[in-house]
Amino acid sequence: MSPAIRLVADVKAVLGEGPVWVGRDASLYWVDIKGRRLFRLDDAGLSEWITPVRVGSIAPRAAGGFVTGTEDGFQLLEIDGERLRFSLLGNPETDLPDNRFNDGKVDRAGRFWAGTMDDREKTSLGSLYRLDAQRCVVKLDEGYAVTNGPAFSPSGDVMYHTDSARRTIYRFALAPDGSLGSRETFLHFTGAEGYPDGMTVDADGCLWVAFWDGWAVRRFSLAGELLATIEVPVQRPTSVAFGGPSLDRLYITSARIGLDEPALSMQPSAGGLLMLKPGVVGIAERPFAG
Repeated sequence: MSPAIRLVADVKAVLGEGPVWVGRDASLYWVDIKGRRLFRLDDAGLSEWITPVRVGSIAPRAAGGFVTGTEDGFQLLEIDGERLRFSLLGNPETDLPDNRFNDGKVDRAGRFWAGTMDDREKTSLGSLYRLDAQRCVVKLDEGYAVTNGPAFSPSGDVMYHTDSARRTIYRFALAPDGSLGSRETFLHFTGAEGYPDGMTVDADGCLWVAFWDGWAVRRFSLAGELLATIEVPVQRPTSVAFGGPSLDRLYITSARIGLDEPALSMQPSAGGLLMLKPGVVGIAERPFAG
């Protein structure tokens, strides 16, 4: 029996993405990339900001504030009441004006990883980048159509990264210095399964994946075995993150983009933030060290 799913924030995001639980704030943050919005959900309720740029991902920073991947490159973010202050760290793709950063996460060593993609979804010019604590940017992989993930094993020695357009999740060995081993196909999907999108790892090392156009979130073992399928009331779940004081809640972002009125009438929760308790716990996210 699937656990009960609740709509906890009916924000109707165009393209909700990037959920991350920030323990110091006891809050979940996430973004609406196309709608240019940033959200925070805590015990006091929902907060919302309009972003001056499209933000693909956000992660807490050890020194305070956040690090983000945006349409203009890597940026730091400070939230001061109702004001957002962005400061540019660098854009490695000034030669690709149609590209933007999409999904991103911090690894167990405090480095921020984020992928880029052609916002028009016409080319495979996306790449995977690592932003180190010293704020240097390194390109580690390329040739992606729609980058998503990444996610890291509990010990930090494995990274998963997705090309959603190719319906493939890749696996890399991750060395202590941040270098990657060869790209290996971990999982590939077809047909009605949908497109693998954002993902996270639980305390057992199992991979949780949201499936765009799949109406589901799925859990896979370290060997790639399907362990669970949780049907969700939205066609386009986009990403997942563990949160709550005990990290026993699974939050799911979703999107409304590309859905017509008949489709939306059948899924009133589309674009909202969902939550369930899956019976396992997640891993506390480490802040960006830079």
